[in-house]
Amino acid sequence: MPCFHTQNFATISYETDSVLEFPRGLPGFEERRRFLALQFADSAPLVFLQSLEDSGLCFITMPVLVLDREYQLHVSAEDRAQVGLPPARGLRIGEDVACLAVISVRESGCTANLLAPVVVNLRNRRAIQSVAAESGYAHQHPLVPEEAPVCS
Repeated sequence: MPCFHTQNFATISYETDSVLEFPRGLPGFEERRRFLALQFADSAPLVFLQSLEDSGLCFITMPVLVLDREYQLHVSAEDRAQVGLPPARGLRIGEDVACLAVISVRESGCTANLLAPVVVNLRNRRAIQSVAAESGYAHQHPLVPEEAPVCS
């Protein structure tokens, strides 16, 4: 079983068939194509996408259905082809694909990118960050809803 030393999680062991392959990398990190999806009980529902090519590169993600139970996944024909998904059939999150929103942590608060989720073909473990320009979703969806004013 291969091992990999990470900056955030010390040394981790993994099965080779658990590696996610990003044929085009991720935007801004195109040269990084092999990742592990790490989950820990004490940080659920977060999923950490740890690069196997850069020990310090790790994206915090969360399943889109945790953020929006009615999330409608839109994946272009080109993106489907990149990861081996059928061109015309509807995709079922949790059955055909895993769908993760990348989390951004800022002083002003945490947001999730629902506009461009990471889509993983569960049959072959190939993945892509798929931008759904016409979806109506935001790239900075607040993780915590703004509080309603208190009535006095």
